[in-house]
Amino acid sequence: MNADTPEGGIRARLLARSARQRATPPGPGYKWVALSNTTLGVLIATMDASIVIISLPAIFRGIGLDPLAAGNIGYLLWMILGYLLVSAVLVVVLGRLGDMFGRVRIYNLGFLVFALASIALSLDPFRAGAGALWLILWRIVQAFGGSMLTANSAAILTDAFPSRQRGMALGINQITALAGQFLGLLAGGLLAAVDWRAVFWVSVPISVTGTIWSYLSLRETAAGGRGRVDWLGNLTFASGAGILLAGITYGIQPYGGHPTGWTNPLVLTGLIGGVFLLLVFCVVENKVAEPMFRLSLFKVRAFAAGNLAALLTAIARGGLQFMLIIWLQGIWLPLHGYDFEDTPLWAGIFMLPLTLGFLLAGPVSGYLSDRFGARIFSTAGLLVVAGSFLGLLALPVDFDYGPFAALLLLNGLGQGMFSSPNTSSIMGSVPAKYRGVASGMRSTFQNSGTALSIGVFFSLMVSGLAATLPKTLSSGLAAHGVPAATAHQVASLPPVSTLFATFLGNNPIGHLLAGDTLDQLTAAQRATLTGHTFFPELVSGPFHHGLTIVFSVAAGMALVSAVASALRGGHERADEAPSTGTGHPAPKPSGAARPS
Repeated sequence: MNADTPEGGIRARLLARSARQRATPPGPGYKWVALSNTTLGVLIATMDASIVIISLPAIFRGIGLDPLAAGNIGYLLWMILGYLLVSAVLVVVLGRLGDMFGRVRIYNLGFLVFALASIALSLDPFRAGAGALWLILWRIVQAFGGSMLTANSAAILTDAFPSRQRGMALGINQITALAGQFLGLLAGGLLAAVDWRAVFWVSVPISVTGTIWSYLSLRETAAGGRGRVDWLGNLTFASGAGILLAGITYGIQPYGGHPTGWTNPLVLTGLIGGVFLLLVFCVVENKVAEPMFRLSLFKVRAFAAGNLAALLTAIARGGLQFMLIIWLQGIWLPLHGYDFEDTPLWAGIFMLPLTLGFLLAGPVSGYLSDRFGARIFSTAGLLVVAGSFLGLLALPVDFDYGPFAALLLLNGLGQGMFSSPNTSSIMGSVPAKYRGVASGMRSTFQNSGTALSIGVFFSLMVSGLAATLPKTLSSGLAAHGVPAATAHQVASLPPVSTLFATFLGNNPIGHLLAGDTLDQLTAAQRATLTGHTFFPELVSGPFHHGLTIVFSVAAGMALVSAVASALRGGHERADEAPSTGTGHPAPKPSGAARPS
C-alpha cells in the first residue's frame, strides 16, 4: 500500500503507534486485565442478543404494538434475528480487520459503538411501527459493535496468555459468552417488569465503563499484518450469508395456506441465491492474494473439526433454548398456577441450572484441557449433551422439576466441557498472524448456528403442531361453548401464531377470543377458557409430538458433533507462546503438554 495516499498514510500512522506500544512489553498482570475486560465485553454482547427475547411483550406494549397482529410478526422476528444475522455475517470481516489494524483497536471501537447504540435504544422517541423500526435499526448497530467485541476477544486472549493457561482463559471467556445468552433471559424478565426501557438502560453503564476501561488498559501485543481489505470477498460473503439467513427467517412465517413459508418463491429465491453467492465467495477466496476467509485453515484438521462441531452444537443449543422457553411459558408454568404475564420471568429463573452447568464446567475443563488436551473433554461433553437431550425426551410434558433441573444441569455441564477445550483447540491450531480471522470464523459458525436453529427448530415444531393442533383446538373450544364457526376460524390460524403467543407470555385463548365471543359465554366458560390450565392441557399432546421431533434432531446433531470432535486428531499448537512485544514469539515453555 502506498504511504503517499490518504489510506496509506493513516495506516502508516496506526502501525507506527502500535509499534511504539509494543516497544515496552506489558507486565505480568496484563493477561488478567485482558481476561476481565474481554469477558465483560462478550458477556454484555451475548446478553443483549437474548435479553430482548423475554422482554418483547413489555417492549411492544410500551411502543403500542400488538405483537401477534399479522402485520407485526415481521417486526417481532427482526427484533430477535436482526442482531443474530449481523453477528453471524460480520465477525469474520471484523476479525480480519483486527489482524490488519490491531485487535485491541477494533475491540475498543466495538465497545464505543455498542455503548452509543445502547443509549439510542433506551431513548426510542417513536411509537407503533416507527418505534419498532427505530429499535430494529439500533439493534443492528449494537450488533455491529458486539461483533467487534466477540470477533477479537479470543484473539486478544490468545495473544496475552501462554499456551499452558490459554485453555483456562478462553474457557472463562467462552463460557461467559454462552452463559450470557441465558442470563439475558433472566435479566430481561426482571427489567421488563420495571420498565421496558430498562432492558436497554442496563447496557449503558456497563458498556460506557467497559469502553473507558478498555481504552485505558488494553494494549496491542501482536504486530498488525500488512494487507488489503478483500472487498469482493466481503461483499459476496455478507450478501450471501445475509440473504440465506433472511430466507430462513421468512421461511418460519406462514404462506399461501401453508403453516410455514418454505414454498414461498421469495424464500426459495433467497435460499438458492444465498447458497450461490456463498459458492462464488469460496471461488473468490481461492483466487485473491489476501482473502478475508482463510479457507486454507480448514486443511488443519483440528480447526476444521472444531468448527464443524461448534456449528452443529450451536444449532442444537439454540433449539434447546427456544423450545425450553415455549415449554415452560406456554405449558408447564401455567399448569402450576403461574399467570401467563409472569411466565417470562419465571422461565428464566427455572432455566438457571443450565447456566450453572456452563459456569461450573467451562473453566474447569479449560484448565484440564491445557494439561491433557482438548479432544477427550470436548468429545465427552458432547456425549453428555446428547444424553441430556434423550433424557428430556423421556420426560412427560407436565414433569417434576427435580429431574428436569438435573437434565438441564447435565446439558450445561456437557456444553461447558465441550466449549472451552474446543475454542482453545481452534485458536491454538492456527498461526498467530491469523488469530483474528480464526476467531471471527469461529464466531461466524457459532452465531450462524444460533440463527439457523431458529429456522430449523421452529419449522420442525410448527410442522409437528400443524398435524394435530387444529383439530384438537377446534374440538376443545367447541366443547366449552365457543360457536363452531369461531372455533374453526381460531383453529385454522397458523400454528406459528400459537407458538409466538406462548413465547411472549400471552394467553393465546384470551387473546384470540377477546371481544364479543367471550362476552357471549357464561362466566364459568370464560373462566375455564382463559384460565391457567385449559390451553396448556389442550396443546400438551400436539406440543409433545413436536418436541419429540426437535429433541431427537438435537440429540442426533450432538452425536455427529461428538464424532467430528473425536476426529480432530492430535496436533502441535501452531504457536506455543504469545508475542513478547517485539514481534517474535516467546520461548516455548518447558514441559508444555501436547494437546490431543
